[in-house]
Amino acid sequence: MQIVSTQALASVFSALPDNPRIVVSGNAATPPVAIGIIDATLERYTIHALNAGKGVAPEREGVTAETCFVGGGMRKHPGLSYVPARLSLVPRLFQGPLPPDAVILHCAPAREGQLSLGIECNILPSAIEACRARSGRIIAVINDQMPYTYGDAQIPVDIVDYAIEVSAPLPEVPPATPDEASTRIGELVAARVPDGATLQAGIGAIPDATIGQLGGHTGLRIWTETFSDGVLALDRGGAMDPNQPLTTSFMIGTRELYDWVDGNHRVRMMRTERTNDPSMIALQRYMTSINTALEIDLFGQANASRIKARIYSGFGGQTDFIVGALHSPGGAAYMALRSWHPKANVSTIVPLIDEPVTSFQQSAVVTENGVAELWGYSQQAQARHLIRDAAHPDVREELWEEAAELGLA
Repeated sequence: MQIVSTQALASVFSALPDNPRIVVSGNAATPPVAIGIIDATLERYTIHALNAGKGVAPEREGVTAETCFVGGGMRKHPGLSYVPARLSLVPRLFQGPLPPDAVILHCAPAREGQLSLGIECNILPSAIEACRARSGRIIAVINDQMPYTYGDAQIPVDIVDYAIEVSAPLPEVPPATPDEASTRIGELVAARVPDGATLQAGIGAIPDATIGQLGGHTGLRIWTETFSDGVLALDRGGAMDPNQPLTTSFMIGTRELYDWVDGNHRVRMMRTERTNDPSMIALQRYMTSINTALEIDLFGQANASRIKARIYSGFGGQTDFIVGALHSPGGAAYMALRSWHPKANVSTIVPLIDEPVTSFQQSAVVTENGVAELWGYSQQAQARHLIRDAAHPDVREELWEEAAELGLA
């Protein structure tokens, strides 16, 4: 590994092939200094990041914003290239149709000859391997404010070609204060989670609210693609099994969370193709998956990805964890959402989804109105439960009529 100046790093980027594909750390770990150098140096390039925030892909001609999970920083990008893929399968893309020419890592300083990917492991190990296999460039932004984490997040310094050193705070996302509906949904889901369960909670206010309602549990475990400050609160409150590692692939939260995971051997960072492998998820005790959606129809199909056919997010790990949880002995997969969308002012329980489906066949759908049991019931019974137990009261009569038209009543 060669420590270089920002000017020398610009020369490294200028030597890349025309319109190179550059994979960068995503979520809360994207290094803005490196992005700025790339954009100032290259007229054309493709930048690949998961759940990218603002500034990751500058909105100008010549920049392609490529991703398998669309974040707020790419959602309206004119050069957006969304590649549909379950999160567990994204690493395979780097070996085939999306080969990287360079990988930019946001790392903690080395300890005993190993850097750490800090709060973002995710797809990066597979991107590194694919890039090195084709003699691409591995570049590290070493930040003394990045926490040092273990597991698959550790990488030997000698696989990095060039590095720059910075000292910059990481983006923080404080936990939102749940509203009445989110709190009620969290209570309903938490009441169905047994002591000793293994948890996965997706991104969003409602999964966070559910985690916040589990403080009275004991022996809980974590096997998830991401976690935030809620897990820290559960651990400090004694709800977690102290003898089990907390397995995740990335994290987003506050500085308090980042300080807690720094040097914490109990936090095990794992590459995406392992955390999200349904066969590994199925091995976890009482695996409980908690996700959310934009809308669910009377067939139990969920759309968590698109609004009016425009991509909003992507498959993410939702499908991976639903499948894995349902194959876990005693496991369950819950879809938790408000019955009424406050911004769109529409019901989230609809007769038939007219968007591409993200997932289906959950254990149950939970809204602030109650729990609609799906698993093991006929399609008519599933529709009946959704209308009676989960839908907003204002639309139930209309849904009964639509159910009859669909042969579900």
